[in-house]
Amino acid sequence: MTTLTAPARTASTAQNLRAARPDLAPRDAEPQAAPARRVPEGTEVRGFALYVGLSEEKIAAGDPALGAIVAQIKHLVAQLSPAAETYAAVALAPEGAGGRDVDVVRLALGDPAAIARQKKDEPVDEDRAASGVTIDLTRKRVLLDNVAAPLTFREFELLQYFVLREGRTVSREEIITTLWADAPESEIPNERTIDVHVRRLRVKLAQYQDIVRTVRGIGYRFDRHADVSILHTSAPSPDLF
Repeated sequence: MTTLTAPARTASTAQNLRAARPDLAPRDAEPQAAPARRVPEGTEVRGFALYVGLSEEKIAAGDPALGAIVAQIKHLVAQLSPAAETYAAVALAPEGAGGRDVDVVRLALGDPAAIARQKKDEPVDEDRAASGVTIDLTRKRVLLDNVAAPLTFREFELLQYFVLREGRTVSREEIITTLWADAPESEIPNERTIDVHVRRLRVKLAQYQDIVRTVRGIGYRFDRHADVSILHTSAPSPDLF
């Protein structure tokens, strides 16, 4: 009688053990189904963006230097995924912009959701220009339909370089040797990175992005349209020499 009941007790004990400790389940157990795909069909994941809100006031209050934080994050990513490519951009905003740091960063770096939220919250201004882009070289800003475009320092510098050479095709090599002339060797970009900079600039120029044209096999050129105004500085730009 004991011989007949022992297997039943053993099976019951194993079932109870698996229920209480699933990590002790037999190695040949059926694998769990893969998690459902969370991105739209027809798309693929190519990376991610991490927005860090950290104002100069907080850095001055004792936080590590911004460059040190960026370097450590890039080092950590390299350890976790050696094949990953990283790019860091510092977000600049007008003094007294207010709001949460991370929201300002997202807007300054052109996050689509942040831009859409800003447009939704903007009051209707009847005096706003119906169309046009103003490139103000004196105040280092670009207005799209009288609204400031959230360009980073490097993006504005790149646009200004094209504007000052209106109608002339600028090669990627020229951009690198001029705009990164004083940069450390480790920070000098390659031609592919220049394409990334230009693509981000165009995204922020929105409906006016065609003012920066691609000349296949050579580089880029700025073409002024009838609805483009350029406010020049009183003194010649130093990058023309």
